[in-house]
Amino acid sequence: MEYNILGETDLRISKLSFGASSLGSVFRPVDEDDAIGAVHTALDLGINFIDVSPYYGNTVAETVLGKALEGIDRDTYILATKVGRYGETVFDFSATRVLDSIRESLHRLKLDHIDLIQCHDIEFGNLTQVVNETIPALNEAKSQGLVRYIGVTGYPLTVFDHVTRYAHVDSILSYCRLTLQDTSLLDIAPTMQSLGVGLINASPLSMGLLTKRGAPSWHPASKAIQAACRKASDYCYLHGTDIAKLALQFSVSHAEVATTLVSTASVDHIRSNVKWSEESLDMDILREVLKILTDVSGENWPSGLPENSRYIP
Repeated sequence: MEYNILGETDLRISKLSFGASSLGSVFRPVDEDDAIGAVHTALDLGINFIDVSPYYGNTVAETVLGKALEGIDRDTYILATKVGRYGETVFDFSATRVLDSIRESLHRLKLDHIDLIQCHDIEFGNLTQVVNETIPALNEAKSQGLVRYIGVTGYPLTVFDHVTRYAHVDSILSYCRLTLQDTSLLDIAPTMQSLGVGLINASPLSMGLLTKRGAPSWHPASKAIQAACRKASDYCYLHGTDIAKLALQFSVSHAEVATTLVSTASVDHIRSNVKWSEESLDMDILREVLKILTDVSGENWPSGLPENSRYIP
């Protein structure tokens, strides 16, 4: 396993990391013992960065993760969780709520501090509030020793431009924005690097788009994107490989990001992901897949409040 420093922090995190949303049975029902086994397998294989949120499974993911980490040396892993999102349409970025949320998360996780606290899906909130109220509250939690570093997460990249203009954060996390189909996270990488902000890439498989099974029924991608991804998957299958393997390898190959988050509660999938991440990309297949995806390259979908998806000077 390779490790990178996140931005200008002292967090040395694995290039492949564990997204713990799966522990909350977000994608499928997950047995608690299997979930705990998945966490232990990830740690055993060198993954040391774990990302979770109270939103995942309505606090279930944090609760299960707390059980999984019990008795494990605190210095052997780096933990990130979030504040601000608590349900499908439940958002609260107020100072009082986020400070309470941190303490609630610490209780569920059975920890005395969080390495990276993140404002969750800020495109659904008021960005002025995030800058002027939420982030200062998180800095207060930092001064109390409850958290070490502060980040923000979201899907539309414009929200990061706005927040980093008016506030200091240590990291940003975006999902589905550094994949075979959309590499737009790289567009903001130079600016973030100049600001000392670390990049976290989540969902290299684009929430199922880049898998043999294909996108789930709820996926927000357009029909054109889904059709192109199916064609790319079929091409990989006909040439003896799995598009999920190619997609994972492609994402982790970019040095601009500190880590790539993959969420799974399957021990076998974790082992496969680690193995794939250590193997070389098949450049011939990659070139053909990128050609297939050319017409939908960089296309994305709306997320959050409309005003937050536009450029804000």
